[in-house]
Amino acid sequence: MSPIIKKRGEKFTLPSKYLLFILTILCAGSIILTFNTNIFSGPLNTAVGYVIVPFERGISSAGKWLSSRSEELAQIRDLLRENKELKAQIDELTIDNTTLQQDRYELTNLRELYKLDAQYEGYEKVGARIIARDAGNWFHSFVIDKGEADGIQVDMNVIAGSGLVGRVVDVGPNWAKVSSIIADNSNVSGQILATADNLIVSGDLELYAAGVIRFEQLVDSADKVVEGDKIVTSNISDKYLPNILIGYISTLTIDSNNITKSGLLTPAVDFEHLKEVLVILEQKQTLE
Repeated sequence: MSPIIKKRGEKFTLPSKYLLFILTILCAGSIILTFNTNIFSGPLNTAVGYVIVPFERGISSAGKWLSSRSEELAQIRDLLRENKELKAQIDELTIDNTTLQQDRYELTNLRELYKLDAQYEGYEKVGARIIARDAGNWFHSFVIDKGEADGIQVDMNVIAGSGLVGRVVDVGPNWAKVSSIIADNSNVSGQILATADNLIVSGDLELYAAGVIRFEQLVDSADKVVEGDKIVTSNISDKYLPNILIGYISTLTIDSNNITKSGLLTPAVDFEHLKEVLVILEQKQTLE
């Protein structure tokens, strides 16, 4: 290392790194002498105290500060670990809650099907899940997971919720396609349950956006039919078994011929949230 040389006319300046080193050595030596000898006793002790004590206080404060920061860092690590564990628990609880909600929803549907099964206990039935549907918000046409292997045939009636869904229009070994009564091409021969007056229920997807479909050709000569009356399938229907609930009259008007009436009905089935259905394993033709 080259010696420090002061050039002529230059002021001598000790580099800061050497100054820091010398001060450190002096302070360390003073601390050792203070604790191991009595060299600084008496008047010298007072003088030295002005130098050593503040330095020791600084070291003590720095040590306390570093110790405090170290404890805080340890606490932060613990909090981060606990936070990670809590997030994992929240994720598990969210999954469990979703599963419970789904189970409760399916249980509610199964209870409704059970009640419906009891309501039409005279018919043999098989339960099925919907596995596909046509485009749109409603189940106007869909596929179920049961077919010929389960005894299902074309024109068998399908029920769910509180009443009629539609009928089977195509069938395979383990699947069947169902067309519902809200489809635009659907026509069901029905009757007023209270009066036995006949009418025709027609599907209408545009109207079902408001939760209703049409009925027409109602002959109500005695003017006994009122809003809220139940409409069921009639005995004269060629595709549907009799007395299956279709829906309830919501509006009723007299046609321009002053003979028949028409209006809107609210279906008994929620065609927006279908998941499971019952297929009646009998056909109208075989009962006649």
